[in-house]
Amino acid sequence: MSLIVLLLLPFIGSCLAAVLPHNARNSESLLAGLIALIGTVQVALLYPQIAHGGVIREEFMWLPSLGLNFVLRLDGFAWLFSILVLGIGTLVSLYARYYMSPEDPVPRFFAFFLAFMGAMLGLVLSGNLIQIVFFWELTSLFSFLLIGYWHHRSDARRGAYMALMVTGAGGLCLLAGVMLLGHVVGSYDLDTVLAAGDQIRAHSLYPILLPLILIGALSKSAQFPFHFWLPHAMAAPTPVSAYLHSATMVKAGVFLLARLWPSLSGSEEWFWIVSGAGACTLVLGAYCAMFQNDLKGLLAYSTISHLGLITLLLGLNSPLAAVAAVFHILNHATFKASLFMAAGIIDHESGTRDIRKLSGLFKLMPYTATLAMVASASMAGVPLLNGFLSKEMFFAETVFINSTAWVEIALPVIATIAGTFSVAYALRFTVDVFFGPPATNLPHTPHEPPRWMRAPVELLVFTCLMVGIFPAHTIGPLLAAAAQPVVGGELPEYSLAIWHGLNAPMIMSLIAMSGGIVLYVLLRKQLKLGRFPRPPLTRYFDGKRFFERSLVVIMRGARRIERRISTQRLQTQLFLLILAAVIAGLIPMLYSVLTWGDRPKIPGSIVFVTLWLLAIACALGAAWQAKYHRLAALTMVSVCGLMTCVTFVWFSAPDLALTQLVVEVVTTVLILLGLRWLPRRIEDVSPLPGTLRKARTRRLRDLLLSFAVGGGMALLSYAMLTRQTPNDISSFYLSRALPEGGGSNVVNVMLVDFRGFDTLGEITVLAAVALTVFALLRRFRPPKESMELPAQQRLLAKDVVTDLVNPRSASDTALGFMMVPAVLVRLLLPVAFIVSMYLFMRGHNQPGGGFVAGLVMSVAFILQYMVAGTQWVEAQMSLRPLRWMGTGLLCATLTGLGAIPLGYPFLTTHTAHFSLPLLGDIHVASALFFDIGVFAVVVGATLLILTALAHQSVRAHRPALQNKTGAS
Repeated sequence: MSLIVLLLLPFIGSCLAAVLPHNARNSESLLAGLIALIGTVQVALLYPQIAHGGVIREEFMWLPSLGLNFVLRLDGFAWLFSILVLGIGTLVSLYARYYMSPEDPVPRFFAFFLAFMGAMLGLVLSGNLIQIVFFWELTSLFSFLLIGYWHHRSDARRGAYMALMVTGAGGLCLLAGVMLLGHVVGSYDLDTVLAAGDQIRAHSLYPILLPLILIGALSKSAQFPFHFWLPHAMAAPTPVSAYLHSATMVKAGVFLLARLWPSLSGSEEWFWIVSGAGACTLVLGAYCAMFQNDLKGLLAYSTISHLGLITLLLGLNSPLAAVAAVFHILNHATFKASLFMAAGIIDHESGTRDIRKLSGLFKLMPYTATLAMVASASMAGVPLLNGFLSKEMFFAETVFINSTAWVEIALPVIATIAGTFSVAYALRFTVDVFFGPPATNLPHTPHEPPRWMRAPVELLVFTCLMVGIFPAHTIGPLLAAAAQPVVGGELPEYSLAIWHGLNAPMIMSLIAMSGGIVLYVLLRKQLKLGRFPRPPLTRYFDGKRFFERSLVVIMRGARRIERRISTQRLQTQLFLLILAAVIAGLIPMLYSVLTWGDRPKIPGSIVFVTLWLLAIACALGAAWQAKYHRLAALTMVSVCGLMTCVTFVWFSAPDLALTQLVVEVVTTVLILLGLRWLPRRIEDVSPLPGTLRKARTRRLRDLLLSFAVGGGMALLSYAMLTRQTPNDISSFYLSRALPEGGGSNVVNVMLVDFRGFDTLGEITVLAAVALTVFALLRRFRPPKESMELPAQQRLLAKDVVTDLVNPRSASDTALGFMMVPAVLVRLLLPVAFIVSMYLFMRGHNQPGGGFVAGLVMSVAFILQYMVAGTQWVEAQMSLRPLRWMGTGLLCATLTGLGAIPLGYPFLTTHTAHFSLPLLGDIHVASALFFDIGVFAVVVGATLLILTALAHQSVRAHRPALQNKTGAS
């Protein structure tokens, strides 16, 4: 199985999970578990290839000219994370089968779960910086959906929103930092970046790009001061917490720190920012965890603390500390996932997670209690468990650090204090919950969960024991393979022995364990009585309050700015928009001089000069009449468009002329349909004193701006037209259109092949604009004067009301006074379809193409609406414009993706040759299918806008329907 198949597997499973029945909990869990298990086995089988520093790399051409290829890269570190993502994902899938209620929308849960698994897998396998950021933001999106899974709960919505805001904003900073990093290195390829550490650290942009990247990483891993979002994410179902907050999402930040450690570490800036944030988070998280009364809240803050420990290790600029960080990433994932699952079992079987209400559960749930106590002891760093080994390595790094005197003293103290707190909150999790008198007044009588619900916890706890007792034989080779890419070279010497003698780290462990026991004994009674509703002194570090106040300040500031610069007057909005465009165009002129070229002039023709003067006159007339006679203004604007078509023909551009002509027809008709619903101009209002002068000033201001825009565009156009065009551009397209694009129409080949990525973006924007227009017009209500029916329409009101009641019985305009035009437009529909297909099929070699063909087809549908009426057309034809657009975008995208498996860049055209009976030899370019997508999007977008406008007429007749209903 290749890496691309491994990556696509969870996303395919997500699509399958979304369409399974609501009550298919077993099938959903089986599907998710099998996909994760197959991926785990496949990744495990790849271990021999990466065991000794090997790298598996798969590259798919995307945009090679920009250095943006889709690269999948698996080294030892990515292998470790892939095992965590897929292996723990397998266990969580099994656990979720028993945790989730049959009443929950389980297909939605597993669809989001598998999609998040795929996003996280894409993040760890990415071999391109931009690709990393893409999957980074994808994990934020799917984690938002998972955290807010129970969207009927306000705490779930609030936690999901907070997580998305913090991690999404951090992702934007990461994108900016990655762009700068790629600029410094000259490539976004991860292998190139990892090999350019000295070049990056010596660059003048290093102090700028480093904080940007670190903000993204620290916010994702809930490091101080971004730590506040993680506890609120505990509103998610426990399987989500066990997965996101032990092995995947929150580990993404430390993954990025370790991934870029060879390139960015080794500087003073890295040491102070990373280790400083890690130290603060380590102590603050452990301190807050002691005072939590909710089991998942305690585990959330302990997660924050342990992530701080990993971050602190990565910030020490020591290869041995980096190895310890990788080791603790693995250990933390095992014991924390098992603890979250144990907390979920307690909640599932007892009905509460409140530590103050829970007591004596060991007698009722002995197996679960034993498992939870072992995992909790590993979290506290008890010997013979895996947490003890990585904690000892952490203590050793803080003791033997070589830095300033106060840092050498402070770091061991901070580590010991954090260790003390960790023992205290681990005792709270075990002693307060499982020992003491049996709890009373619980929602449910606690008992052991189903056998297979406990199985994932047993496997994880067994891993903690095996690694803790036999570290060299179980985890030694895996740790070496995973840590070697992080340190970026040869591994330092380290030992995974259980006993290193009575040294400083062991003394620190003994102090932490004894101090934690004493601290727990001192606080136990007060905590059990609920004397600490919130941790003392934490009001000075309340990130949630700061976050919410910041949002309030930002929203208030935005509203003030909006009130000052915005207005409901369309004229003012357009003035500001055009003024901003003028300023943006003038700024480059400050750094360059506008000069004319020496290109020979083309002799003019008296005919075309006359036509251009007519176009200028029509443009001026349209501007003058726009305020008084909209129909006349629209007519004169159409004349300007027609003169543009003639100009294209004059300059031998038939493709542009044909497209412009059809665009003019479609837009003119759509605007004409929309003009009816604009409010009428009020002419008989006497101006107030002073308003006439303001009006004249405003008109003079608008006139000056229009002269600036028109004159500026004329000067720029003249400057461009008088300069010599580089011959290499035109010769490139002319020489390669037929042999490489498979067509002799250079314009069409450019649109669907050489510039196909631009065309894909344009049709995407077209679809977005159509959806926006439709959404706006759905809420638009025409003014009252436009809703009043003219006399001739009142005569038809009875038939209109009947049509509204029963659209299938809509009156046929071919049977009334519109017989001739109705019959003609119906006959025109198949003719237009044939013309459209003719233009479409010839587009690759002659003037035409998907865009023009789509517009021609749209004109035919528009005529049907105009003559036959909305009700009759929609009763006879099921047009479904949304499906047109969706199918078109899917067809265009899949056409581009089809080149990638063949080893070519995205949207590379291929031509197939066939020999058919009667037709002879023909060739079909893959761009044909891309053009089909363009055709479908154009038809769908035009129909959607037309439908939105046509339904305004339906709303105009609703008062008649209501009156008739009331009268009856």
